[in-house]
Amino acid sequence: MNRSRKTAIAAALGFYIGLGFCVGAQAQSTVKIAYIDPLSGPFASVGEAGLKHFQAMAEELNAKGGLNGQKIEIAGLDSKVSPQEALNQLKRVIDGNIRFIVQGNGSSVAGALVEAVNRHNERNPGKEILYLNYAAVDPVLTNEKCSFWHFRFDANSDMKMESLTTWMAQNKSIKKVYLLNQDYSFGQAVKKAAREMLARKRPDVQIVGDDLHPLGKVTDFSPYIAKMKQAGADTVITGNWGQDMALLIKAAKDAGLNADFYTYYGGGLGALPAMGESAIGHVKQVTEWHENVLPSDVEKWSQDFEKKYKVDFYYLRVRTAMQMLAEAAKKAKSVEPKAIAHALEGMHIETATGEVEMRKQDHQLIQPLYLSTVYKQASKGGPKEVKYDVENTGLGFKTDAKLAASTSALPTTCNMTRP
Repeated sequence: MNRSRKTAIAAALGFYIGLGFCVGAQAQSTVKIAYIDPLSGPFASVGEAGLKHFQAMAEELNAKGGLNGQKIEIAGLDSKVSPQEALNQLKRVIDGNIRFIVQGNGSSVAGALVEAVNRHNERNPGKEILYLNYAAVDPVLTNEKCSFWHFRFDANSDMKMESLTTWMAQNKSIKKVYLLNQDYSFGQAVKKAAREMLARKRPDVQIVGDDLHPLGKVTDFSPYIAKMKQAGADTVITGNWGQDMALLIKAAKDAGLNADFYTYYGGGLGALPAMGESAIGHVKQVTEWHENVLPSDVEKWSQDFEKKYKVDFYYLRVRTAMQMLAEAAKKAKSVEPKAIAHALEGMHIETATGEVEMRKQDHQLIQPLYLSTVYKQASKGGPKEVKYDVENTGLGFKTDAKLAASTSALPTTCNMTRP
């Protein structure tokens, strides 16, 4: 049995055993958090990596007293990036009296969870569930579908596109842009924002292609790459992630496409190993951080994490989310979801990359963002700033710009109902 399969089974087994705990001293001394993300199928590696990040943060916080003296326990549940499967798992969470969920992969999944959590909480006062979203970035989740019970710790896709296009607008060599995205809510949001913001900031730029493809279904992206080459694209904008990102980049490498990729997840699991050195100077990303910008204390934590869990430390926002959860519990003097939600609203904390704010109006984290480009690792002859590589590729990210939190803090249409 391979390592990833063992991880998924162990996580799920731990959860179902956890459901058997009765309400008593043991249950009262533990705060369970259900992690609902893909642990099987084409995006399993992404989901398993996220699970390890939460487990590592639970260990760190437990060593400091957990949540107000109560131990944190992370239980993995497989969403399969399916809204229906995620709802099935949420039902098990409710039946097990689990009060906190975390999720990030798939904005369609996130939308279904928000609606279901809202319904449950309205019908079951005193048994509310709090949903911490670390990666699902469809803007509607903190706009027209905002919820008191949902908090997002990643910049939404419009915020990221605002940063990407602000940078792109300064690059006069960009003439022809091709848009390629996954055909679901997030990919559609990336497409819409790219068109609107480029038209506003660089009306001279041509959109020479605009394709949506099925999520996790394409095994060969070479036809899309051929269309890019035929259209003369010098730049590609994509929100692809997981297997869809890795296979896209591999196809670009194999076809010798000489275009710059402006991405949300160019540093995501599997992408750089797929593209190799053809990514140098061409693959760019917008993220809340990358490993070559960390201060010494978090740098050591990152290296220890990678040695223990055998996966790159990728989600700084998981660290931020768990630290804010612990701070909110302390502030509220409670581990009840409703009290913690009120304490999270408007919270400011200092992170490894600067101060962040959980905006009260819509529960969207406002934080600095980085634009970065792939280069060789310093030890391999690259720039001295590229101390660490990604997935042992000898390639890492070098900062192009750090954008203040205010740069991407777009207004919201949220009209939140509070309990």
